[in-house]
Amino acid sequence: MLENRIAVVTGGARGIGEGIAVKFAEEGCRVVIADMAEPQRTQSQDGSSGKGKESLFIKCDVSDGAQVQQMVDRVLADYGKIDILVNNAGIPGGNPRSITEISESEWERVLGINLKGTFLCSKAVVPSMKTARYGRIINIASMAAISPPAPLIHYSSSKAGILGFTMDLALELAPFNITVNAILPGAIRTEIFDHMVPPGVDKDDFFREMGKTIAPMQRVGLPEEIAGAAVFLASPLSSYMTGDRLLVGGGAPLINRINTGSGS
Repeated sequence: MLENRIAVVTGGARGIGEGIAVKFAEEGCRVVIADMAEPQRTQSQDGSSGKGKESLFIKCDVSDGAQVQQMVDRVLADYGKIDILVNNAGIPGGNPRSITEISESEWERVLGINLKGTFLCSKAVVPSMKTARYGRIINIASMAAISPPAPLIHYSSSKAGILGFTMDLALELAPFNITVNAILPGAIRTEIFDHMVPPGVDKDDFFREMGKTIAPMQRVGLPEEIAGAAVFLASPLSSYMTGDRLLVGGGAPLINRINTGSGS
């Protein structure tokens, strides 16, 4: 569904970003991975080249406007266009804690990567997309944007900000045939959650038990399940959809509706 398309996936070296990069390649897309960390064992790049498509890794700090512009300029020089941007790069913000325990520097770092990075990357690709009168911008938010599971105000605020950003940019770019949508993942099994596993406890067992309580589907999600939603938003199947959001969390929001009585 993405044949002859060029995509930039920020934070595409591992986790959800890697899942998206590999899935895009399977759908015929050339993928550029923009990340501070090199792909683990070149999995994302192997995933792309394994389907006969080129892939490119560019080291880039998405919170640095100069690095972002250099990354975009290189992609345009090498490929001539950017059809799809996936703003996936982000950091979790650590363990849940009170607002009084979060420093100003922590706030600035989390919002700098999660929200400012989304702004800088989108700003850099919009001119070429406008010229082409085509584009797909996909922002990876979080279920925490609408229903924080625990106090982590800098992370939840950054992801909620992405939702407002998505709607505003979608309104601006709609006349140019550029869609802007967001994906809200629930609990997805990536290395971000590995620190939660107690010493001596098997990871598979831990996440199996966690899934029973965190979502009605009684399991933790996988990166490829977010990737499926991203392919939909990047493909012609979603051509009349913009400023919207997809919740991919195994039905997690239903738990809050039931607990608050709003499901009656």
